Amino acid sequence: MKLDVICMGNLNYDITFLMEKFPEFHEKVNAKSVYTGLGGSAGNTASWLASLGLRVGFIGAVGDDDFGRLHLEYFKKVGVDVTGIKIVDDATGVAVMMVKGEDKRIVKYPGANRFKEVNEGYLARARHLHLSSNPIELVRDAVEKAKRLGLTVSFDPGEMEVPQDIEEKLDILMMNEDEFKRKYGNLERIKDVKARIAIATLNGGGALVRDENGEVHEVRGLSAKAVDTTGGGDSFNAGFIYGFLNGWDVVSSAKLGMLLAYLTVQEVGARTAIRPLDEIRKIAKELKLGIPL
Repeated sequence: MKLDVICMGNLNYDITFLMEKFPEFHEKVNAKSVYTGLGGSAGNTASWLASLGLRVGFIGAVGDDDFGRLHLEYFKKVGVDVTGIKIVDDATGVAVMMVKGEDKRIVKYPGANRFKEVNEGYLARARHLHLSSNPIELVRDAVEKAKRLGLTVSFDPGEMEVPQDIEEKLDILMMNEDEFKRKYGNLERIKDVKARIAIATLNGGGALVRDENGEVHEVRGLSAKAVDTTGGGDSFNAGFIYGFLNGWDVVSSAKLGMLLAYLTVQEVGARTAIRPLDEIRKIAKELKLGIPL
């Protein structure tokens, strides 16, 4: 089966506590509420892309345990191909988050995620590869194989460094405003990023996008009171990739990304807001976003 997109990244079981205050040293506090569910940045993006109707695959690894089986069952249910996911002899990755408004503290155990591998035959089935945070040599291997096979490549590095030899091969480099400033100093430097398209999602909603002609566009217009920001950037990535693969201009693509992020941060959990294309089309029309859905 041919695929539109393969996403590669970690698969975690998320436990999210909504807090009124964070615990001090040796202090126990009760959370206001708890959310448990499946997560991992690339997995969140893959789930949105599948719900929007694209043919999506995944490169990753899970343990032979209950959390691993939940990941595989969920992906099969939403239409993500799982033949690129290894089942290994380690625990499935776990992420524990404490959220107080827009402040978030995270503890992770990578577990099975350390054993993912890039299969060139699997990559060859797709036209685009999307990468989230991975060991740098694995990212380099994936980018080189993807470009050799003629795929376009997007990368959301999170806190990772992006070596120049990788950056200049990317079609889309995506990061949030804080990550961008830590890496490049200030948002004006978006003009200097070597990737074909560079994106910095902005605090409070929207994005700064430098297109392949060097023009910088600021996309704003939707701002929500955040209940939980987990998965907001992953949702934006899915919207932008959807537009990119359908030949949209960067502003329309960013507007769809902004809409998906806007929906995501208003609910607890990275995938709770996911809904099918028909519903997204209706919401985009109600909000008068003017995108070619």
